[in-house]
Amino acid sequence: MTQSSPGEVDVRSLVPAQRHRKIFELVNQLAVGGAFVLVNDHDPKPLYYQLEAEYPRQFSWTYLERGPEVWRVEIGRQQKAA
Repeated sequence: MTQSSPGEVDVRSLVPAQRHRKIFELVNQLAVGGAFVLVNDHDPKPLYYQLEAEYPRQFSWTYLERGPEVWRVEIGRQQKAA
């Protein structure tokens, strides 16, 4: 895994089994209002559904780049849903 720039996390060098664990660690560390950019080699849409199941309406998901070689998604922490 490499950090391409502050706030950008490139998980392409991790084996797939390690990627989601690392991303969930990062999400758990985010303060409300914090964000990071996930860089991946495929569309991480299944991760979106996992995050939504674990943290309903508590994060933002914004595509910055949609392949075909690289996907960049900004994931941010929001207030907990009431």
